[in-house]
Amino acid sequence: MEIVQPLRTKREINAMKAALNGRDKLLFILGINSGLRISDILPLKVGDVRDRSFIALREEKTGKSKNFRINDAIKRATAEFIPPDAGDDEYIFRSRKGANRPITRVQAYRILNDAATRAGITEPIGCHTLRKTLGYHAYKANEDLATLQALFNHSSQAVTLRYIGITQDTIDEVYANIDL
Repeated sequence: MEIVQPLRTKREINAMKAALNGRDKLLFILGINSGLRISDILPLKVGDVRDRSFIALREEKTGKSKNFRINDAIKRATAEFIPPDAGDDEYIFRSRKGANRPITRVQAYRILNDAATRAGITEPIGCHTLRKTLGYHAYKANEDLATLQALFNHSSQAVTLRYIGITQDTIDEVYANIDL
């Protein structure tokens, strides 16, 4: 499995948004604004987000309950991309194959990678890029590592720093600044 990185610049984020539309753009926006794993995003239904301030779910990987506030970016995207006549029991990221089934993780990966290619992003991108992007930008905005550690349910702050790419950035800076 290839290690993926966060999108580190607003330019990359905006390029990805421009390369996506409809359901796929909503997937990207929800992912980078929620920090949820793809396994927790894909099963979401319209009723989980429509006219709500919070999303409550049980994490697929950990089995733990998670509640998080739906921010303005997610509200705007859901209002724009979820049809008003969509039923509460319909999957938000509905597959075009079969009746009311969500897309697969593999399809989500393909969607993101195809968009990254169109956006000119050359670093490895995957479903986890969405989660890591939230962490990276939240850290850069306020450096509240303890909160990020709790958000990601990591065992240590060192794990969180490595996860969101800060450790690698620091190492890269050391090499860039050496001129012996």
